[in-house]
Amino acid sequence: MSGIWEMSAWSLIKAGGPIMAPILLCSMFALGIIIEKLIYFASIKTNVQELKKTIFEQVKNNNIKEAVETCENVRSPIARILKGGLIKFGADREEIKESMEDASLYEIPKLESRLTALATIAHITPLLGLLGTVTGMTASFHTIQVRAASLNPVTPGDLAGGIGEALLTTVAGLMIAIPTFVAYNYFINRINHFVLDMERAASELVNLMCQMATSRA
Repeated sequence: MSGIWEMSAWSLIKAGGPIMAPILLCSMFALGIIIEKLIYFASIKTNVQELKKTIFEQVKNNNIKEAVETCENVRSPIARILKGGLIKFGADREEIKESMEDASLYEIPKLESRLTALATIAHITPLLGLLGTVTGMTASFHTIQVRAASLNPVTPGDLAGGIGEALLTTVAGLMIAIPTFVAYNYFINRINHFVLDMERAASELVNLMCQMATSRA
């Protein structure tokens, strides 16, 4: 096994045969999506409790305009959803909820963008590796058939190319699929936390605004 790790990347790709090309392409797409999502999640990271505390204090003091400006100055989907509720200040509960739900219909798909592609890559790369295994073994059996037809003995060297191709594509497929699947589950977990924070913040804001409307009445 140590021999594989001592080979150069280009040597491994050539030894793996033509199936290594789509596997390599999948790895490039997966890496690009993972980097893009990591940068995106880092850019929208915010202290939710501190944000809610600031906005709710402004609402309690009837500084709705300042609360809206606070939301606009924070690059977070939670802030944009709260803004959807704030601009409906004074409306009934259902109208406020509907406004925030409309905002969530725009924000949640942005969180989930390209994750379907990441999941697809995680699922198809092992299949591509299996396809390479089948083609490699088929090449080995074809070699045996040709050598037998010509009444020449089959040597281990005759079979090494096909078997090596079969094993390398399997290894490559799994090496791409495993980290891709781990990254996919990590992003899904992050999104679930974002959605839960959105729902809590939206519910708390609706209750606060309705309480203020009731007390005024």
